[in-house]
Amino acid sequence: MPEGDTVWQAAKRLRDALAGQALTRSDFRVPKYATVDLTGRRVLDTISRGKHLLTRFEGGLTLHTHLRMEGAWKVFGAGERWRGGPAYQIRLILGTADRTAVGYRLPVLELLRTTEEEQVVGHLGPDLLGPDWDPERARANLLADPGRQLGEALLDQRNLAGIGNVYKSELCFLLGVTPWLPVGALPADRLEKLPALAQRLLETNRERPVRQTTGLHRYDLFVYGRAPRPCLRCRTPVRVADQGDGSQDRPTYWCPTCQAGPAPGPGAPQRWRDRYPRRTA
Repeated sequence: MPEGDTVWQAAKRLRDALAGQALTRSDFRVPKYATVDLTGRRVLDTISRGKHLLTRFEGGLTLHTHLRMEGAWKVFGAGERWRGGPAYQIRLILGTADRTAVGYRLPVLELLRTTEEEQVVGHLGPDLLGPDWDPERARANLLADPGRQLGEALLDQRNLAGIGNVYKSELCFLLGVTPWLPVGALPADRLEKLPALAQRLLETNRERPVRQTTGLHRYDLFVYGRAPRPCLRCRTPVRVADQGDGSQDRPTYWCPTCQAGPAPGPGAPQRWRDRYPRRTA
């Protein structure tokens, strides 16, 4: 699932392409909205809210989309060949005189009144890249369930909105704790800096084409996707295992030397030996 910075970039692409212009094409390719036509309506704005996208139109309408794992918004110029997938994967086309936005494989697509936006995003915690960012509230949300594993708490968008699997793993590495550590066991000084660190990572990367957390020229990420290559700090092989409630397990990366705290139990899938070829750093 895209991280908050990726969704912010998608919102910017849509805003730059459509905002302030009247639609010359509106093509909904989902049964529920097959008869809807937004042609002639002016696009007011597109904003990101955590991992949600809200595109607002004159007349008080909002298009709510969520990319989840497979969805994507692509923007093309006049006459440009569309590249994003086969035509049958297109769920929505919004066009102006010179730009066309094409939504591929959108699992969430709904029209609602702009006044009703809170119905779809009101449950979210403070947005790491939004005007409502509030580090104190984010910290309080995390501490509301001190026994919960830190990795799971970071992914819960009700606590703070925008962190996905990549930043979960990278944040835990930078904090020096495993994602299985209970939130309440996180040392006070690290809990204090966690929200600001998370926000800084996403804010630094929202304008970048390639996400970077290390500050190193050759390596973009410390642990995510690196199993079983050596840790960039201590050379211990990075590991990966599933973390979740069983219904939504997600691969979680960590360094067993640099990160203190519990590791997955003996029955948890330790997938790094089977799924990832051994490579040098």
